[in-house]
Amino acid sequence: MAEPTEIIQSIIESIQEKKGRDIVHIDLSKLEYAVTSGFVIGTGNTKIQVKAIADNVREYVQEKTGQKPYNYEGYQNSQWIVIDYGTVFAHIFLPEDRERYNLEELWADADVNRIPNLD
Repeated sequence: MAEPTEIIQSIIESIQEKKGRDIVHIDLSKLEYAVTSGFVIGTGNTKIQVKAIADNVREYVQEKTGQKPYNYEGYQNSQWIVIDYGTVFAHIFLPEDRERYNLEELWADADVNRIPNLD
């Protein structure tokens, strides 16, 4: 099993590779009630881009770390796709859905690390 830091870095790189934006890593490892050690959140501009980013996350993480996701959900409408790696979850959103669910605010007591956009 890959280390959470390897998975997190691979998720970030894979989102950037498909031009995903507003990437955030939420470190939940210090919160005793959290079910995972962290989230990586990214945004795609269209449903097609959200799906492409999620596909790339799954392929890239497996290629770089050997880790396959335990589960993934949201491809039916591609507004919010979540990919479960056990220790880390990747969330890929359309902008309006990311704003609506506002995971950064929900987990505001965790460390929130914003990754600069590459453009």
